[in-house]
Amino acid sequence: MPTKLILLLFTVLLVIAACSSQPDSELDSPTDSSEYLNNVGSDTMVNLALAWAEQFQKENPQSNLSVSGGGSGTGIASLINGTTDIANASRKIKSEEIDNAQANGIEPNEFVVARDAIAIIVNPNNPIDQLSLEQLSDIYSGKINNWQELGGEDRPIVRLSRETNSGTHVYFLEEVLRLGDKEDKTLFSTDTLLLPSSEVIGAEIRQNPNAIGYDGLGYVTDDMKVIGVSDTSADPSAYIYPSPESVNDGSYPIARDLFMYTAGTPEGFVNRYMEWIFSQDAQNTVTELGFVPIITQ
Repeated sequence: MPTKLILLLFTVLLVIAACSSQPDSELDSPTDSSEYLNNVGSDTMVNLALAWAEQFQKENPQSNLSVSGGGSGTGIASLINGTTDIANASRKIKSEEIDNAQANGIEPNEFVVARDAIAIIVNPNNPIDQLSLEQLSDIYSGKINNWQELGGEDRPIVRLSRETNSGTHVYFLEEVLRLGDKEDKTLFSTDTLLLPSSEVIGAEIRQNPNAIGYDGLGYVTDDMKVIGVSDTSADPSAYIYPSPESVNDGSYPIARDLFMYTAGTPEGFVNRYMEWIFSQDAQNTVTELGFVPIITQ
């Protein structure tokens, strides 16, 4: 074989070997999966969770946080089936959900990350200012159907509620309709409008003078009327309005904790993020969005 042809073949082999030794930048480049986090659940908490994620990513540009709502039930179901790192919930996880998680090899770990008041809201043109828990229970169970029965105008009451997958719905059912009685089986009136989000409830309240709804304090705006609530209708001075102060001192009767759940004790990036949630910076965001921080300055 001619010397020039031998040299040409040798050069080609060297080029092929060199090319095969180079890593494919798209397929073989390593990715740090510990810097990715999926966060799913409560619609009450979704704006807070999004604000936290944006704030954390600005401070940690290498991180990637995915946040979505869908309701507390959706978040907890995602934790149970292993498709989320953190589940947001505006209610405590149920015993049967814990059993399902454990059956799937997952031990839910609970964190109280903020507090919230559930505000009772009506149209600004509604003359009613105060209601007792008993009256709210009677309204939503269908025993009271006209505002005139409460000292208002002769108008039918339009009941607004979150959907059944919402943690806020579950909390309101247990603590308001059933007045905290675990043996009580009272249900929402069948004509209650079940709405998919806080924003939709707010929109209906603004345009319907007959409507009554409930929502997290962080979603209340100036164009809604907030009702004072009492455990008893005997003393008008006992009617309390939702605020960070009335939540912290325990005087407002419809207040709750907001939760994040992880699969077992968090580790790595999830643990670093959960530790940051309890920082002063993160808790300041809680206040800015109208919720109640668990850490005060």
